[in-house]
Amino acid sequence: MAQEFNPRDITWLGFNARVLQEAMDKNVPIHLRIRFLGIFSNNLDEFFRVRVAGLKRAMDFKQKVLAESFYDAPSKILQKINKLVIHQQEDFDKTWKDVQREMAKEKVFIKDHKHLTEEQKEFVVKYFDEEVESNVIPILLHDNKPLPYIREKSLFIGIAMRRKEWQYESQYAFIEVPVTANGRFVLLPTEDKEQKDVMLLEDVIIYNLPHIFSYFGYDDFTAHCFKVTKDAEFDLDNDIKTTLADKIEKGIKSRRKGKPTRFVFDKEMDKALLEFLIKKLNLTKKDSIIPGQKIHNFRHFMDFPDVFKAYQKPIERTSFIHPEFANKQRVTDVIIKKDILLTFPYHSYNSVIDLLRESAMDPDVKSIQITAYRLASSSKIVNALINAVRNGKEVTVMLELRARFDEENNLQWKERLEVEGVKVLLGIPNKKVHAKLCVIKKRVNNRTIQYGFVSTGNFNEKTAKIYGDHLLMTSNRAIMADINKVFTVLNKPKVDPTTILKTCKSLMVCPQFMRERIIAHIDKEIEEAKAGRKAEMIIKVNSLSDKILILKLYEAANAGVDTKMIVRGIYCAVNQKSFKKKIHAISIVDEYLEHARVMYFYNKGAENMYISSADWMTRNLDYRIEAAVPILQKNLKKELKELLEIQLQDNIKARILDKNMRNEYIESDKNKKIRSQIEIYNYLKNQKY
Repeated sequence: MAQEFNPRDITWLGFNARVLQEAMDKNVPIHLRIRFLGIFSNNLDEFFRVRVAGLKRAMDFKQKVLAESFYDAPSKILQKINKLVIHQQEDFDKTWKDVQREMAKEKVFIKDHKHLTEEQKEFVVKYFDEEVESNVIPILLHDNKPLPYIREKSLFIGIAMRRKEWQYESQYAFIEVPVTANGRFVLLPTEDKEQKDVMLLEDVIIYNLPHIFSYFGYDDFTAHCFKVTKDAEFDLDNDIKTTLADKIEKGIKSRRKGKPTRFVFDKEMDKALLEFLIKKLNLTKKDSIIPGQKIHNFRHFMDFPDVFKAYQKPIERTSFIHPEFANKQRVTDVIIKKDILLTFPYHSYNSVIDLLRESAMDPDVKSIQITAYRLASSSKIVNALINAVRNGKEVTVMLELRARFDEENNLQWKERLEVEGVKVLLGIPNKKVHAKLCVIKKRVNNRTIQYGFVSTGNFNEKTAKIYGDHLLMTSNRAIMADINKVFTVLNKPKVDPTTILKTCKSLMVCPQFMRERIIAHIDKEIEEAKAGRKAEMIIKVNSLSDKILILKLYEAANAGVDTKMIVRGIYCAVNQKSFKKKIHAISIVDEYLEHARVMYFYNKGAENMYISSADWMTRNLDYRIEAAVPILQKNLKKELKELLEIQLQDNIKARILDKNMRNEYIESDKNKKIRSQIEIYNYLKNQKY
């Protein structure tokens, strides 16, 4: 009997629909509804830059071969994507109108260039003259010349100019909105001190168009925004004479040449200008040409000005120091004695930074090795590592230059770290390093002591405030031995990594070996279920798309294993009619981004638990260096299991993952409403150690 799967890209759109649901929910505070609209828009941009671009490239190959990988023919998936995106855009537009009505109740208004008071008109002219004009470069368009470079991720104003006495001749132009230089939002003066009027930078520019083009004598302007999304993938060539850093730089530059994958425009745009742009961009009916509302690049709304009446988070929701560190003991002293499990953003990330700072100053510490995938813009982690070098420690940083969309940032970090004397590793060929590892070594009385941490998320103090992740601090010898093996691989990029990684006993590692061990765990549960004994698994990941593991889950469901899944995004599995016990799968989308990966296997009551950097995706399991660490201490195992159970009981923010991706909420128990992110906070706050 043929097995069913949901195409990865369709299920991803199901996830983005859940993000949009949060924006649509009137119980969500207004500033968060705006933020979710920004997240939805940003997600969709990246989706078109990477996934839609990949599907379009895939269409050049035989559809039958590709359907095996994509779970459907790319051409069919693209058709479904266009239908879903148009439907979601309609929901987005309705939601934004509703949000603006709610904003009006709080006396917050978005003002355009047509609805300004005299005082505001004077302000906008002066603001443009003093702050904006020097950053505005008008580009005139001509039929017989190629279209100038359209920057990806930028917002543009398309302009049709005419003279009132001669309406039949138009001149076209465009202006890139200088958001990076000036910001997207301008606060206008108001007579009512309680009222907040916000103007978008593009409207400031549109109001000043007669001044910008005064030299040409035009007196009739129509101006509307548009944006272009391009193919963001680049292929690294195999020129052995070129360093990886050089290849990355070359790849970043090649993105400028990326083929457009989506053109979004204000549906009120001048029709002749619209046709001109579509023609010059070489777009066809097969491309995503999407008419929209006035505002584009909504991702900037993630940083909408703080103009609302003070929305105070209850004090109990602020991050707190883990109780084991609360009495101001040195973090190092605590974790040499026992393992500590930090759960962000509930626990403060300061403990991680404190550990590195202590290590930087500790005269007994000899070396620090750490992986870095995405770092904060002004990273306290990096500052601590640089201080360690200055204090004579040997510091090694594995810096993943291929972290998508962070390549440029990481190149800059590479330069700074190397200038400071840090040894920077750049990974191994054809494998991204996604594992989140740190090992610190100190010598005390001629004895080497090792300790460090393993995480599900990036070592980034900024995202740790909004991403739900776990980090295990430990001095366990077996775990430290395996972390050292991973760094041995990273230090020897020309050696086959599997020859070293296969000797790891505590860590589950990728490539290859993590999947093997996961399957071994599932097989044990299948064996128990077939024998009529208790068999249970709880799997929490961001994405599930690996076909081998999905088929193994199907086998477990056929055998009657109690399988529960918490999956934030992509979910390609589909319950089959033949299953003895259906897979119970939910997705939680709330104020914090659920980012942790956790695996629980009952194993005859032994209860094996892991936290991991890897999603259940082929790219993670076969083409990345990843690590999952076992939770060994009984109290931490119990804590982590109870956190999973709280999430499985969520009946406020949990949606059911089904074949049709209806995103139906778990039915709420009127007597016991459970919003897991609040319940987890309360649970951790009251934990006794």
